[in-house]
Amino acid sequence: MTIRIALVGFGKIARDEHLPAILADGRYRLAAIATRSGDPGLDVPCFAGIGDMIAAMPGALDAVALCTPTDAHFDLARVAIEAGLAVLLEKPPTPTLGEIAMLEAMARARGVPFYAAWHSQHAAGVDKAARALAGEEIAALDIVWREDVRRFHPGQSWIWQAGGFGVFDAGINGLSIASRIMPCPLLVRRARLLVPANCQTPIAAGIEFAGENLRAWFDWRATGSQEWSITVSTRAGSTVELAAGGARLLIDGAEQQVGEHGEYAAIYRRFAAIAQQRLVEVDAEPLRISADAFLCGERETVEPFVE
Repeated sequence: MTIRIALVGFGKIARDEHLPAILADGRYRLAAIATRSGDPGLDVPCFAGIGDMIAAMPGALDAVALCTPTDAHFDLARVAIEAGLAVLLEKPPTPTLGEIAMLEAMARARGVPFYAAWHSQHAAGVDKAARALAGEEIAALDIVWREDVRRFHPGQSWIWQAGGFGVFDAGINGLSIASRIMPCPLLVRRARLLVPANCQTPIAAGIEFAGENLRAWFDWRATGSQEWSITVSTRAGSTVELAAGGARLLIDGAEQQVGEHGEYAAIYRRFAAIAQQRLVEVDAEPLRISADAFLCGERETVEPFVE
């Protein structure tokens, strides 16, 4: 079965990650694109919006991948679900827990395949790290996500607006890994949100979780070395470390063989199974942790952000 898929939104993440993954996977055929940015010249029909695309292509689409800014996901996904199309959501799935819960309920009620994907959960070392920590008592957790926002998120003004997540747009990747590998849930006790004077969302954030020595630090002001790491210590004395966003795994300091594992290639392998088996797969835990941090976080105003 070939899955005729349309990309909705054609910004950097769609061009750099979704499109190559689709073109490299023989289970898919790119059937259309919906974008307000104009025809990208990929020799497939291009439409200004998802409604126009669905109306013009009856019976010619099986699935959509939603690659727009997060605040548009709910309305786009609802239209696709009502049309009976399988839906793949780029992360974060929605700005609120209520919206992702409603989309999941709609998909289940209509029997429409639905996948809220977290690409970092497909990083090469994640599954092996989860197996290493299964059943362990955790003594410490340190999540560090430090990167240069001007380098990795250029021109994306929506991330600084209400509902745009700010630094959590990146930090939620670390939370998605942590929620997958930790043998216990992460409960937010305190958070500190550093918000530029001209923005609505934080440029840096710290989180303290319930328990001892369980914390996270996200910072978009890193102009030197960049870091995407998770270090977990167990009460038995072992240490599990994921580096490079989960691409590398060290156990007790020893590098582990994890092989090559493209995150978006893995997303599309999973989505093919979801579409064919008509499944609904939603992991809202990373969004819940982020929402809890915003709810209980203390805001601290810092210097304005100028790109």
